[in-house]
Amino acid sequence: MDIIIGGIYEHYKGKKYCVVGVAKHSETLEEMVVYRQLYGEYGLWVRPKEMFLEMVIIEGQEMPRFRLAQE
Repeated sequence: MDIIIGGIYEHYKGKKYCVVGVAKHSETLEEMVVYRQLYGEYGLWVRPKEMFLEMVIIEGQEMPRFRLAQE
């Protein structure tokens, strides 16, 4: 699955984030998603791409950690 740069993603807990880009870790070359929270202080965050795209189990239900809400 590809990450949409500029896309708005919703975390399974309900908060929304805008993907700024995909970067590489300087030591491991692991791909990292750079995203900005769309609430509060509008902080900038990074998370491994694999983790950003993974499925999680919440209350027995499998769902994406982040789902594309708007391109």
